[in-house]
Amino acid sequence: MKTIFSGIQPSGTLTLGNYIGAMRQFVELQHEYKCYFCIVDQHAITVPQDRLQLRKNIKSLAALYLAVGIDPEKSTLFIQSEVPAHAQAGWMLQCVSYIGELERMTQFKDKSKGKEAVSAGLLTYPPLMAADILLYNTDLVPVGEDQKQHLELTRDLAERFNKKYADIFKIPEVRIPKVGARIMSLQDPTKKMSKSDANEKSFISLLDDPKKIEKKIKSAVTDSDGVVRYDKENKPGISNLLSIYSILAGVSIAELETKYEGKGYGEFKADLAEVVINTLKPIQEKYYELINSDELDDILDRGREEANKVASKMLKKMENAMGLGRKKRK
Repeated sequence: MKTIFSGIQPSGTLTLGNYIGAMRQFVELQHEYKCYFCIVDQHAITVPQDRLQLRKNIKSLAALYLAVGIDPEKSTLFIQSEVPAHAQAGWMLQCVSYIGELERMTQFKDKSKGKEAVSAGLLTYPPLMAADILLYNTDLVPVGEDQKQHLELTRDLAERFNKKYADIFKIPEVRIPKVGARIMSLQDPTKKMSKSDANEKSFISLLDDPKKIEKKIKSAVTDSDGVVRYDKENKPGISNLLSIYSILAGVSIAELETKYEGKGYGEFKADLAEVVINTLKPIQEKYYELINSDELDDILDRGREEANKVASKMLKKMENAMGLGRKKRK
């Protein structure tokens, strides 16, 4: 069975964009692949974090993984910092990375732009991400377009290590969802919906209550012609809302255009809000059952043990290949 690895940072509550672009696919993929789902808390500290909020976010993200339908009997769910091999392998891969290629990473340039000082961790984030993936003999990595560059570097580092030391790494393939991979901001439909956006109206959190969801969709940016029609270039706002509606309701965009022909944005947005609320209701119910339960901790304990077992084997291969430590006595 082929292996999938995916990691999400616990830097805030997941958005509807995360759910459509990633989480829904994870639920389907776990039936076909051996899946490792990692809460990458060590990546989160490349920028300053409040320690209590970070711990809260870690558990919240774990509960959301399970609430959307990840089955711990089929998948391994674990916290990155509880598996020491990630940081160890990350350092080893830093040592085969070049400063120039790390400085060319778009996310590093974006996050460091205009700042007097940034952490070294922000620069060396990609080798740690490569370690996350390569430790599990990963075949496929489902990511959004914004992470494609990091995956290309992961492939480069794996090939470089294999040639320089020993042929131990699989070269992972990138899997970008064809539909819903990039849900856009409700306030600026030219950029991706993000949980770190300073404007809370720009995203729908998976834990937003119905009133908040209605309000955010009602205030979503559209255009002045009032025609419900998909035209990504000229009508990005309504096109984004049509994509969300189509994916969640399982109805084609063409059908929606016909349904709302001659009707205004008000009715369309009201119906979309209802679709979103109904989609998130069972997820939220399951989340609140899990968030403070012993069951959640038990699942994370089992995930930690399984991940440590697999990652430690690959780490040992890496150490042997690079000549680290002592040779075992016979």
